[in-house]
This record gives sequence, structure tokens and C-alpha cells, in this order.
Amino acid sequence: MADTGWTRRDMLGSAALFAAVVGIPVAAVRMSEATETVSDRQRAMLRETAQIVIPATATPGAADVGADLFVLLALEHGLDGTRAPAAGSALPVTERRNVRRDGSFDYLAWLERRLDAGAHRDFLKAPPAQRLAVVAAMDAAAYAEAGPDAWESPWRKLKSLILTGYYTSQDGASRELRYELVPGRLDADIPYKPGTPAWSSDWTAVEFS
Repeated sequence: MADTGWTRRDMLGSAALFAAVVGIPVAAVRMSEATETVSDRQRAMLRETAQIVIPATATPGAADVGADLFVLLALEHGLDGTRAPAAGSALPVTERRNVRRDGSFDYLAWLERRLDAGAHRDFLKAPPAQRLAVVAAMDAAAYAEAGPDAWESPWRKLKSLILTGYYTSQDGASRELRYELVPGRLDADIPYKPGTPAWSSDWTAVEFS
């Protein structure tokens, strides 16, 4: 079985980050039976996918800072509508097996099946280049132009949560991005040099539905 790196210390750190993002006390962050029964394989696939989305460069990657653990908590607490009833008639027949008994969509089960199908094998045993290609193809398909009534790929929410988890972490907010607690003044027009990091922002002010 894959080593997910899942430890109590990681869990507590992700809980604190999650609480800060959504503006609730850490004590209110819970792990229900649904999250506790997430398989080690699903955790490993989420971790690998997060690291592909934001790989380690001069700064840590998404999985290095625990963005995957943040996603687990976010899915459990229904962040960004992820515990709402599935899309009903708009849901493709092939995706209905990923709907739980309570009507909500199982994002991790979907991701596991989608990655294995894309790799035509065990995704975790595929070469790194193939894993990258599978995630890239999934991403491109999810953001392809479609009509307003089209079913939205679950990947959109998963990717959004990975990015939120990363850029609200200390490394994501203050190393990957530039952060200044008190800017002091507004510079409306400043020179830009290629490779200059973007400025961080107050993600805790974002309203999630």
C-alpha cells in the first residue's frame, strides 16, 4: 500500500489552516467517518495530483505543504459546495456511481477512477511523465469550452481547493508569492521584471459558498 505521509501532526496542521481559511475555530474542524474511510490509495492519488498541479521548484510543491490534506478537510466540510446534492439530470450516467447515498458527489472516488482510466493502468505505478500527461489531459478537458447547462467536471473544484490550500499555506503565501503585511502606499504603476513573484492577498476574506 502506498505511503501517504498521513500523520496526526499533518492532520492538525491542515486543520489549523482550514480553520483559518473558512473563519471557524480549530475545535470545530471535524473528521467524520466518511473521511476516515477514505482509502490510503485515494489519499496517495490526491497527494500525487496536488504535487503535479504545483510541483516543487525553488519553493515547496502543493503536497509538500499539505495542500492535499487541506483538500480532504475541505471536502468533508463541504467547502465550495462539495457536499451539496449532485447535479441531478445534468449528471452523466457514467458518473452516477460516484454519488453517495446522501446524494452528494464523491470527488475522491471520481478522481481515482478518472486517473486510472486516463493512464490505462494503475496511475500510481505509471511513469512520472505519463502521470503528468494524464493530469494535463484531465485539466484540459475540464476547462474546454462548453454550454452553460453542461455538467461541470469535478476536477474544477478539486483543483480550486488544491490552489486554495497551497496559497493559504505559509510557503505558498509568503515564499511562492510576495507578502507584505502593511504595504504602506499604493503604487499604481510599477516596472515588472520577468520571473517576479505575484503579490499575496488576504485569502481569508474570500467567501466560499
